[in-house]
Amino acid sequence: MVFVLQLLLAAAPLVALPAQPPGIPWPTDRWPSGPLPSGLDRAALVRLLEVVDRTDEVLGETRAVVLVHGGRLVAERYRSGFTSQMPLISWSMAKSITHALVGIAVRQGKVNPAQPMGNPRWPPGDPRAAIPWKQWLQMVDGQAYREIQARNPADNDAAKMLFGEGRQDVAAYAASLPLIHRPGEHWNYNSAATNLVSEALVRAIAPQAKSPEERRAAMIGFMLSELFGRIGMISAQPQFDASGTFIGGEFVYATARDFARFGLLYLRDGVWEDSRVLPEGWVDFARTSPSTSDGNIYGAGFWVAPVDGQPRPPYGSAIVGPRDSFQAQGYEGQITLIVPSKDLVLVRLGHMPESGWRALSRWAADVVALFPAAKP
Repeated sequence: MVFVLQLLLAAAPLVALPAQPPGIPWPTDRWPSGPLPSGLDRAALVRLLEVVDRTDEVLGETRAVVLVHGGRLVAERYRSGFTSQMPLISWSMAKSITHALVGIAVRQGKVNPAQPMGNPRWPPGDPRAAIPWKQWLQMVDGQAYREIQARNPADNDAAKMLFGEGRQDVAAYAASLPLIHRPGEHWNYNSAATNLVSEALVRAIAPQAKSPEERRAAMIGFMLSELFGRIGMISAQPQFDASGTFIGGEFVYATARDFARFGLLYLRDGVWEDSRVLPEGWVDFARTSPSTSDGNIYGAGFWVAPVDGQPRPPYGSAIVGPRDSFQAQGYEGQITLIVPSKDLVLVRLGHMPESGWRALSRWAADVVALFPAAKP
């Protein structure tokens, strides 16, 4: 994929993604468990995980925490009333799953991320039709979309798209938004962009599917055979709107262990059971901010830690560290944090006020700091 090679040549060096250690089975059927690393401050980890047992003033309810180190499940904890078998909402962690699904279509030759994505609702010559898939995934599309910076629900495009006028057809609402910036230059968090990608993806993988029922069935079949089934993420429950579009910006339910499986897929460079699920370079695309953009906190489908430690824009949801980490992130404090330098995946699911993001990022960084560096 030429566009990925060009992206990497222009970007800062990335920490290598570790391979599955020899002798450690893949968790396709069940997670291999193991002890915490020797020398780890267990008392400190216990204190940090105690957040699960209380309602914290800043972090709210932490309902599930899963830690995977070296490919093995080394710690997990659940709030009373929640279990390892209970699917919980992803919110915008679904965007990372959509990134994976597009990557699979790229590997199959059904999508070229450097080519325009398009939408049948746009007339010939519409500048939105020229925006390539990769810029929609990177959220440098230039659309007039307001979510994080919205002052109230009436001003929030996410609320209107998901629960208001756009709820029956999220992609139709997304396609109605005009351009206000030159594509590729301005980063703006855009859930509508991901829902446009989701709708375009079903056209790419199943062009014969026309009715809502056909479109939904085609996407579910693709998800199960090419992603969820391959990595054992069998609890996953994607949600669809009335038009048959997967709401890829917001809605997948899954267990904390299964979100950890998804995180491990990205930690292992898109390889599972020694075969490729995602094309080579796709994970590096996910964890690299576009060099032409004014933002440095987002790659493609994933939030990334700024190399210089100075997030632009300075959103509270920006990752504070470590510098090589990247994460799937969702409303109310859902995170799947991937740390290549520690060979570590951390999943936290819960219910948190918007003011808690910086505290959650610090909490996650404190957990990660306890683990030793991965062996070369």
